[in-house]
Amino acid sequence: MSSKAETSPASEFSIKSIIAPLMAVIVGMIMVILDSTVVNVALAKFQSEFDATLNTVQWTFTGYTLALSAVIPLAGWLTDKFGTKRIFLITIALFTAGSVLCAAAQTIEQLIIYRVIQGLGGGMVAPIGMAIIFRLAPAENRGSVMGMLGIPMLLAPALGPILSGWLIDAVTWQWIFLINLPIGIIAIIVGLKYLPQNEQGKPPRLDVLGMILAPIAFAALAYGVSEGGRTSWTADNTLWGLIGGGIALILLIIVELTHKQPLLELRVFRSSDFTRGTILVWIVQIALFGAMILMPVFLQEIKGYSALDTGVIMLPQAIGTMFFMPIGGKLFDKIGARPLAIGGLGLVAIALFMLTYIDLSTKLILILVPLFIIGSGMGLSMMALNTHVLNSAPRHLVSRVTPLTTAAQQVVTSFAVAGLTGYMTTRITDHMAANGGTPLNAAIGAYSDTFMLSFGLTLFGILFSFILRKPKPQPEIEGVEKADPTMMMGH
Repeated sequence: MSSKAETSPASEFSIKSIIAPLMAVIVGMIMVILDSTVVNVALAKFQSEFDATLNTVQWTFTGYTLALSAVIPLAGWLTDKFGTKRIFLITIALFTAGSVLCAAAQTIEQLIIYRVIQGLGGGMVAPIGMAIIFRLAPAENRGSVMGMLGIPMLLAPALGPILSGWLIDAVTWQWIFLINLPIGIIAIIVGLKYLPQNEQGKPPRLDVLGMILAPIAFAALAYGVSEGGRTSWTADNTLWGLIGGGIALILLIIVELTHKQPLLELRVFRSSDFTRGTILVWIVQIALFGAMILMPVFLQEIKGYSALDTGVIMLPQAIGTMFFMPIGGKLFDKIGARPLAIGGLGLVAIALFMLTYIDLSTKLILILVPLFIIGSGMGLSMMALNTHVLNSAPRHLVSRVTPLTTAAQQVVTSFAVAGLTGYMTTRITDHMAANGGTPLNAAIGAYSDTFMLSFGLTLFGILFSFILRKPKPQPEIEGVEKADPTMMMGH
């Protein structure tokens, strides 16, 4: 028996055996995630280029985000019906075409419309790509493989501002979109040749109500939260988004729990391991965005750095992530998620506590070191937690679980950004009222308070990590209709 185990395909697995499909997925994910961040740096340029107000220009970001949120839930059903490889390549092609259109935009209205097209293509790339690679990797090597896949997910947001600032300064704003053309073509060519084919079988029953409610719920919630953080939580737009999204979400939950083949498999939450892992991922996301979103703003508004300089200063965070994520993946295969979550979040907590002392006189090295530590902690913990969540789900439901977790994380990210920026705005007002100081000193105090809040959330995440356990293999969950094997993703 032991000799068979030693010569099994899983034990002989090498990353080289799936490097080609892995590269196709990574290239596609890098392109999409980069584009989620490069536009932030270009908003001021769009204002001057199109003679538009900031409120109008921000729709180039909001429209893209809403399109992402709307199509993510459809990924599972579309891949089941038309095949993973086909849908993945179509989404890459749509995103690439949308990028070319964005570069050709003559008005701000055209740019917003083309950004929506980009989002419709880009939204499904991450969940489909993760599902493809998850299925290709044997269970005992899954952490190492998913660790490699996680690099673009955390590296691209850090590199986006650098790339955007350089392209805008060195050439023109159009190149932040045109750069996607060669990347997209490469991803399509590699994907056509190396991504696994699907067996074609009986398509799943169409969940019509789920298909209608899911995009409405996630897009409306993302819009309401982003508007609340940007303007006011009592504004009409915010309330309509939150109330409409909340009602749609409640109806969606009822529909999905009663449908035999739902669009989003919510019954997977019956697995306590899956639920614990998912909640912890949400906690970590909210805490980490305290550094990822607020630090660039602090560097530009308080310290006076340019967008390009800010991107370079944020680079140690990306380096820490890039270095420690493969290490975290290999360790995950040996020791599981709990030690990595505790250790990784411990590093993040130390760094966030250091940042609570940041002010106008803080030396650059005291910013660079915490950023590197945060990146290192993220590298150790984030993809390990995401892999833990997928391992906790029945294998035949992976194509439905990745859209579910990605869509939920999109909304949680919106809550994190809006909540933390809203809290910081409130603290600025409180500091002004309490001390009667200058707006600058009030802002510095508010940043410190917000980093302290993120620190507290990270400590809670560390405590929550202690209840994680290595999930037992689950062929299926009671009450969930098992999918037809011909509908599952191929190897």
